[in-house]
Amino acid sequence: MGQEKYFYKTEDFWAMAIGGFLLLAAIMIFFSQMSAEHKSIVERHSKILEAESKLPFNTIAYYESEAEIEKQKLSSTPVGKFLKKLTAKPNNWTRNPAEAFYKPASENKADSINIVETAYQQALSAENAARVADFKHESLNKAVSSAISNWQERLKTQEKKLTKLKAGSFSIFYASSLFILFAILFGIGAWVQGTPFPNFVKGFVLVFLLALVSLFLAGQKNLHDLGIEYAVWAIVIGMLISNTIGTPAWAAGALKTEFYIKTGLVLMGAEVLINKILAIGLPGMFVAWVVTPIVLITTFWFGQKILKITSKSLNITISADMSVCGVSAAVATAAASKASREELTVAIGLSMVFTAIMMVLMPLFIKSVGMPEVLGGAWIGGTVDSSGAVVAAGAALGDKAMYVAATIKMIQNMLIGLVAFGVAVYFATKVEKNEGKPNIGLGEIWLRFPKFILGFIGASLLFSAIYALLGEHLAYTVIEEGALNSFTKNLRTWFFCLAFASIGLSTNFRELRQYFSGGKPLILYVCGQLLNMILTLAMAYLMFYIVFPEITEKI
Repeated sequence: MGQEKYFYKTEDFWAMAIGGFLLLAAIMIFFSQMSAEHKSIVERHSKILEAESKLPFNTIAYYESEAEIEKQKLSSTPVGKFLKKLTAKPNNWTRNPAEAFYKPASENKADSINIVETAYQQALSAENAARVADFKHESLNKAVSSAISNWQERLKTQEKKLTKLKAGSFSIFYASSLFILFAILFGIGAWVQGTPFPNFVKGFVLVFLLALVSLFLAGQKNLHDLGIEYAVWAIVIGMLISNTIGTPAWAAGALKTEFYIKTGLVLMGAEVLINKILAIGLPGMFVAWVVTPIVLITTFWFGQKILKITSKSLNITISADMSVCGVSAAVATAAASKASREELTVAIGLSMVFTAIMMVLMPLFIKSVGMPEVLGGAWIGGTVDSSGAVVAAGAALGDKAMYVAATIKMIQNMLIGLVAFGVAVYFATKVEKNEGKPNIGLGEIWLRFPKFILGFIGASLLFSAIYALLGEHLAYTVIEEGALNSFTKNLRTWFFCLAFASIGLSTNFRELRQYFSGGKPLILYVCGQLLNMILTLAMAYLMFYIVFPEITEKI
């Protein structure tokens, strides 16, 4: 009853409060930036897209209208640029580490502009010929489709070159401002929960610096291409500190792993838009919502009955981490099952290692066997744990695979709340009852339920509703290329990195040793992931190529 009365003193409350505040601020800021001119241009070109999409192929006018809508994105407004700089990660770099912190714009030496113009004229000529024939001549249609594709490929290549010449967004001044913002928001939350504000801020200096270093190292292109992302750097460096010189006692007040990651998950809810999920339709839902529960339950049973893992909370946390969506699901499940911090660390550590491996090896295997791009994307989306790794692995196969992989991962992410609730009910009514503890009612289930999930769901519903009200193209400029890509996505990355840094600094190998007894957690993860990969591949093939081939053709 006490916990219920003082809910405002819990991590879940403050995760939702901070996440909700930032999301509402993003909505108000970017809606205030939407002018009548923006709206008029987007609506005009949306009509052109609708008309041109009825032709046998995407015309030049279609792509030009897409480009005009792209130019209206609110991340390009002065306010959008400011927020992007404020929340920017260190710039990507290859040879010169200084570029991560200061990267001036280079001269425009792109030599492909003439090539793009030539390709455009060829496409225009081919389209005019097809238009004269009223688009009824199949060979002319194929010729113009090929010419337009060539023009678009060269245009994208040129845009990538120009992007590399742009100045980096990151600066020490803005990073310092971001530190102050984070220290105030999380410091107030920590203070209400019982940690003195000065104690939190003092320790937060170390946590923030470690997160900054991790993002800096993750920006190194060659290492990033190997799948070594910021999460790995933050955990590994943090562990090196905690297991050598030791984490300073004055930093303890800021090691708020779950506080940071729960707040990030509330922000992540805004990215799980229902309209995107519906675009993939039933095939993606079957891949994510049928396979995942089967793997979760089977893996938990395997851990208990075959491996005889003593800790049920460790078992279910690893099972959810591996079958649902990695760290996010692990945190929610750990809270629902009352897993210890060490058990959560074991689950996250396993996830990080195998995510890096799968992110590199799966695209190579898919290409080597000639697997279709949509099938490969669906397989990656349903098995690789981290959303970032899913996008990277999908992109290695192509844009279509990346789209399918990312969407299936978003569909899978929606299970976080349902899984957390189911685990809370199961552990409260079955596990603890079998352990001889008193009967537990609905009140205890509610107390145990990770309530920050309600913030995740609320954010998803709110942003999905706004997206539906604005329409696809206007929502793209305001929500996707405004509130999300300019502000909240970057914040989410920072929050997750703060959490991983806290995990590393809080982890002592001697404390973890008992949880790896007999190698059971590793065996559990490997066997569960193998089952997950087999079932996901089979379900993806069945749904995308046997049951719903017409949906696959439209992707």
